[in-house]
This record gives sequence, C-alpha cells and structure tokens, in this order.
Amino acid sequence: MHPELIKPVKKVRGGVKVPHSKNTKDMPAKRIPAPETVTLPMNQHIGAPCEPVVKVGDYVKVGQLIGDTDAYVSAPIHASVSGKVSAIKEIRTATGMVSKAVIIENDGEMAEFEGLEPPKSDTREEFIKAVRASGVVGLGGAGFPTHVKLNFKQDIGIDTLIINAAECEPYITVDYRECLDNSWDVFNGIHLVKDMLGFKKCIIAVEDNKPEAIKILERIAEKDDERDEIKVMPLKSKYPQGAEKMMVLSATGRKIPPGKLPSDVGCVVMNVTTTAFISRYIKTGKPLVSRSLTVDGSAVVNPQNVRVPIGTEIDYIIKTCGGYAEEPVKIVTGGPMMGAAIVDTHAPILKNNNAILVLGKSDISIKHETDCIRCGRCAKACPLSLMPTIIEKYAKARRAEALRDAGAMVCMECGSCAFSCPAGRPLVQIMRNAKQVLREEAPK
Repeated sequence: MHPELIKPVKKVRGGVKVPHSKNTKDMPAKRIPAPETVTLPMNQHIGAPCEPVVKVGDYVKVGQLIGDTDAYVSAPIHASVSGKVSAIKEIRTATGMVSKAVIIENDGEMAEFEGLEPPKSDTREEFIKAVRASGVVGLGGAGFPTHVKLNFKQDIGIDTLIINAAECEPYITVDYRECLDNSWDVFNGIHLVKDMLGFKKCIIAVEDNKPEAIKILERIAEKDDERDEIKVMPLKSKYPQGAEKMMVLSATGRKIPPGKLPSDVGCVVMNVTTTAFISRYIKTGKPLVSRSLTVDGSAVVNPQNVRVPIGTEIDYIIKTCGGYAEEPVKIVTGGPMMGAAIVDTHAPILKNNNAILVLGKSDISIKHETDCIRCGRCAKACPLSLMPTIIEKYAKARRAEALRDAGAMVCMECGSCAFSCPAGRPLVQIMRNAKQVLREEAPK
C-alpha cells in the first residue's frame, strides 16, 4: 500500500450491501440554463430560518444577500439569478416544510453583485466569519451550517479532520465527480481548514468502489502534502459507511457516544464538496448560489449530473433532462435510502439537495408487509446495535422509559433495518414513531 493510503482502523458493524447504480459516474456536471424564476426559501438549513432583507420590487444580482438572521445556528441566503423580486410569500418545500421564500424573476443577464470580492481570512476568527458569510451548509445532504461546525473551542482536543467522500447511497455521484473534476479545490479547501483551525492530521475517506477518485486523491496527496499530514483511506463499500458515526469509527477507532458529536471525540467531519466550495469562496468571494446534483432513475429520459441555481424548480430540472421516460413510481430528493419522497415537483431545489431520483418500476422492489418472523436481520443490519422489533413493542405501549433505555433516540434512520427485512416491515417509520412517543411523553 502506498504511504498516502491507509487502512480503516476499525470495522463498522451492521450495514447492508445496496446496489450501487452509479449510472452517472462518468458524467461531469453540466450547467443547465437558468430558469425564468427561482424560489429561495429562507430555511434551507438545520437551525433558525433567515428573514428577507429585500422587498418586493427590488432588483437583485447574483450573490447579493437576500436573507439573514442574528441567530447563531443559521446560514445566510443569496440571490442565485439577477432580476426583480416578484414576491415574498410562504411556500411548501419538497419535504413538506412551510417556509417564507423570496421569488426572483430572472432577467436573463445573470449579472453578478458588484460587492463580491475575496473575503479577509488571515486569522481563525476571520476565516470562520467568511465561511458563515458564504452561506455554505453541509452539501452532502445534512444541511448543517458549516461555520457552526468549524467554530469549536480550541482547547477541547480536536485533532482530526475527516473529509467524507464515501457517497454510499445508490445513484448519487456528485461527490465522486467533485473528487475527479475539482480535486485541487478539494485539497486547497483541506489546507485552508486544517491550517486555520489547527488540525494535526486529515483523512479523506472514500469507498473502494471509486478507484479513480482514490487514485487522483492519492496522487495529489503525494505531490501536495509536504508535511505528510493528509491521508486517503479506502473504505469497504457498505451502506451506511458515509454516516458520521460510522466514518469516525472507521477512520480513528473512536466511538461517538449516544447524543454526542464527532467533536466530542476529537474529530470534525466535512463533506468533500463543501470543502471544495470553501476553497473557491475564499479565492473569489462568490457565495453559495448554485450546486451540482445527480438526476437519475429509469423514469427520466437523460440521467446526468447537472449544475443548477439554487431555488430552481424540480420539474424544470427533470424537463431539462429530457422529461419523463415513463410514469414515475416515486420521485425522491437525495438518495433512495435516506432521501425524501416528494409529491410536488414545483418545489425548489435547496442548498443540501444532492440528487433528484425519478424512479420507475424497474428501480423499486415493493415488499408487501407481513408479520414479523423474528429472524433478527434488522438487528444484525443496524450499525448502532439497536433492536427495532423491541423498540416497536415499547412504542405501541407508549413506554417512554423503556424506549429511552432501548436507544430509540439514537437511531439515525439510515434504513438498513427496513432494507434487510424479509417481511417488508416499515421499520424506519416505526423508529420515527418511537421518537415521537418520547417527545410527547417527555416531562413538560
């Protein structure tokens, strides 16, 4: 093994072998024409929603601030096209969340805001301030404001930066393409974060079903990392290898306790595309106004990776990819394991949406629910050692204390249990119901 490649420290338990279906892996993201209008919800991240800082009738340009808040856990919103603000109203996003949104009529110019310039980032404080101003959140799907993740106390022993390039969900290939097409941005972003925040080492974790990504990252690490502090770690291809808790365990052998974060065991985990974006923002000052996403599934005519302005309608993106090849059985934002099924394709793309899957009959194997046969496959598949059938029993009886002891709130809803269940039990929904019972029965 080359010195830039290292083996996982510890094997992750559970998980499932899912079909890769990486049909778009050889397709660099293609920028599609901007739509006539964009709809920019003020809540595109975990945390507090923004409030519009523009009003109806205002003319805005690409990269101009249109939404912000004083709340700490939040991220500002910027115009993704130039044009007139035609409305500010409440809309329903693809996941059903109601959010205030700024709607912009595109003037076709895509004129950039004059105030865009590389931010000052000479100190740790300036760098974190710049990351917040960029509007970036976790681009792998989580949507957690990146500046919050990076603003940890310096004296708590955080020493390891882990770059998540696993992309373990089927179909999605935008992180893989980022590694191939923008690999130097990835490394520049790593150096920025590592040097500004004082990380002693960095591990880039990639599933071993992406050999081309591993090869190019290894080659750059060999040339670029004079201090030998950046390593590439090929991970066994197994879902949900890309989950933070699993990745930290594989990369460092450190186990994150229930209710704790990677920072509690000395690690910070960042998505590879998020890292590359930070590099570009520090160089150009252009905030997060567009993103790449995978459009795939047997019910879309031309599966491909596309680059779109944030706020573009899902329906417009599908039509740009040739429209429907057949009546879709299900349309999902994100991956098929943890993504959200949608009913309204007029909803806009948000910052954290990394895929639109237009799934046809050949993509979906429908299991008809039958009684549990006590085979134990769900428990074997659970990467967190939970017992879904026991949790279901306690949830039906509304036994809050027993649910807490069984670890219901620990579940990350990865879907490994449901995927492996021969009886077709809706185990993810059952786990969500258990969490709801705990919330309802909590002391007031």
